[in-house]
Amino acid sequence: MDYRITPPDEIIETKVSLPLSKSISARTLIINALTPGGTLPGPMADCDDTAALTAALSDPAATHINVGAAGTAMRFLTAYMAVQQGRTVTLDGSERMRRRPIGALVDALRRLGAEIAYEGEEGFPPLRITGRALSGGELEVDASVSSQFISALLMIAPCLKGGLKLTLKGSLVSRPYIVMTLGLMEKAGVESDFYMNTITVPERCYTPTLPAIEPDWSAASAWYEIAAISSGWVTFDRLPELSLQGDRETASLYADLGVATDFEGEEGTELSATPDQLPRLIHDFTDTPDIAQGAVVACAMLGIPFRFTGLRTLAVKETDRRKALVAELAKTGVLVGMPDDDTLTWEGERAPIGQLPVFDTYDDHRMVMALAPVALFMPGITVRNAEVVSKSYPDYWEHLRAAGFTLEEVEPQTAE
Repeated sequence: MDYRITPPDEIIETKVSLPLSKSISARTLIINALTPGGTLPGPMADCDDTAALTAALSDPAATHINVGAAGTAMRFLTAYMAVQQGRTVTLDGSERMRRRPIGALVDALRRLGAEIAYEGEEGFPPLRITGRALSGGELEVDASVSSQFISALLMIAPCLKGGLKLTLKGSLVSRPYIVMTLGLMEKAGVESDFYMNTITVPERCYTPTLPAIEPDWSAASAWYEIAAISSGWVTFDRLPELSLQGDRETASLYADLGVATDFEGEEGTELSATPDQLPRLIHDFTDTPDIAQGAVVACAMLGIPFRFTGLRTLAVKETDRRKALVAELAKTGVLVGMPDDDTLTWEGERAPIGQLPVFDTYDDHRMVMALAPVALFMPGITVRNAEVVSKSYPDYWEHLRAAGFTLEEVEPQTAE
């Protein structure tokens, strides 16, 4: 479905009940499934990745699993299924998933003794996996491709004979997600050692002691963007300042864009506008790539020049997010530069436009949530394929309506 979006007439003042963390939920589901006598600690995030994981983990007789566009599920299940002795399963996904590389993870698992075959193109899903007992030992992996590959290996590490000593080669991306994985493993009874570029995990049984799932900081970042662009007030009924999630850095990032965070407000965590905007923003998103798109759009709408680095991994997400941002912001007249494969820059360059944008969203939930707030500056924009927010934030549109936005479903349009 496509939505034409009109912003509220008044300054935004809304309270939001955030979804639960997708990242923590996905890791909790895998660790719990590897735990003898494991019991989930409460509700999981309601989103596509956790739905795909829950379906796969709840049917031990399934021989063919299709995760759709759920990249986290594909990566975590690849490692999980590799240690399910005596079970053979085919892991598949959407057409886009079949173009997302998984060779680095498969190669690492094969070096541990895993039996994995490609059913189609080498290096990409679908995969045919026959579970078996794997030996641990020492393993080197490229840390610059995806932190989810590393997290997938770490979560099965206690189940390997002798545990695992994992050496990370190259520039480590999304380090907080690896720290999150190790933190959850520790809460489930498996301590590890992360020193320099080496992680050591002993052979050990997980214990059923995982904590309840936190609200999602990545989802909160969508509202920080709205608060920054609108100079409005947003209250979250619950959002932990001390969090396992690396995207908690959203608060400090948006402080530079004029959004103050009060974690001890009367009604919850409160966001409010301040005059303290930097005239130009320079930021490295290596640790927090999921909040980059919203920051790019916020700066463009606020007229704040920027140089953002640490964006290399955006090319292998649901779409190439850097190219998508450049293409879609050009429809607003904002001419973002892409000087190399790690960087986006903007120094205020603009071009005239002839019509309200019709945004393509590339089946990418974060593109939708980054672009929808453009309506605050350009009422009547259209966002295509709005339903893909189900990937991480199914209630996003209802929450936007509650904040005063008008959403008109329109006939599918071709973006210019």
